[in-house]
Amino acid sequence: MKIIIDDKIPYIRGVFEPFAEVCYLSGAATTAEIAHNADALITRTRTICNQKLLENSTVKFIATATIGYDHIDTEWCKSAGIEWTNAPGCNSSSVEQYVLAAILYQAREKGLILKGKTLGVVGVGNVGSKVARVGQLLGMKVLLNDPPRERTEGEGIFTSLDHILEEADIITLHVPLQHEGPDKTFHLANRDFFKKLKRNPIFINTCRGEVTNATALKEAIEKERISGAIIDCWENEPHLDQELMRMVDIATPHIAGYSRDGKANGTTMCVQAISRFFKLGIDNWNAEATEAPANPIITLEENESDLLKLVTQAVLTTYPIWKDYEQLLHSPEAFEKQRGDYPVRREYRAYTIKGGNAEARSVLKELGFKIEA
Repeated sequence: MKIIIDDKIPYIRGVFEPFAEVCYLSGAATTAEIAHNADALITRTRTICNQKLLENSTVKFIATATIGYDHIDTEWCKSAGIEWTNAPGCNSSSVEQYVLAAILYQAREKGLILKGKTLGVVGVGNVGSKVARVGQLLGMKVLLNDPPRERTEGEGIFTSLDHILEEADIITLHVPLQHEGPDKTFHLANRDFFKKLKRNPIFINTCRGEVTNATALKEAIEKERISGAIIDCWENEPHLDQELMRMVDIATPHIAGYSRDGKANGTTMCVQAISRFFKLGIDNWNAEATEAPANPIITLEENESDLLKLVTQAVLTTYPIWKDYEQLLHSPEAFEKQRGDYPVRREYRAYTIKGGNAEARSVLKELGFKIEA
């Protein structure tokens, strides 16, 4: 048995060696010649799993350690008898951390009061649901748009995209990339999308670059249809639009989901899936992100009454998002290297809060921080 594993996937070395020949390769080095006699691939989004890579190979199963799976030609794989799995929700808390850090940073820099503002969440799956909860914890009005869920669950909690475009002060996208069909999301944020905006919102994209039309976004910034933009995903990665990068408020190299905790979850889901498929007997194996942050204790002011200030201090201590922007701005040509060598952060559960008022401690506990008694 032979398994090819992307060499950027953590916590996995040594797991399959008792069962198989294991090759650790970069996404770019995983060629048709290499994959020809493999039984399984454990991969990320940088390996395009399609007919060109897999035709006439012995590959039976693909596991991607990512939420997204648009790098897998699922229809062709089905026709070729190749099964596959992704890792839904594995890094949802990491993306939640990124979006909250971005919103709080913007609020601090622009002097915004978030309580009472309207947050529009487009795509309410594993990630969008967590982002919506964060908005509610901060006292924001939250609007949800998810046509597939609405068709299944009824109108209930959902609203139209047009309503969000009219009412939201912040719009954040969390949709899969769909090129065709009733739920097409390719260039969802296009010229018409931005023309319908009424409140000059902050715009955030952390899902897929192709969901946003870069030309339309630049036009929206130039015409001040939006008051800010946070972009983690780009069309034509890793060759991002550098003009757009310089125009937005925060630009990062597709690392919103890059927490150690999220990566451990993705690795766990892949290992368990491979074990079940090939009956290896390690179905309950778990990766654990054990690396402690440099400063795991966050001390807040006891007498500070401003909830937003205290939450901002705590969240931005776990993730100073502007540092990733400064690095990308300095070396945009190193997009792929920055992504591949990212100094992966820890999520809230790795931190303990000391001090702060009762309201802040309650909110931070809901977010997942440990609270010192």
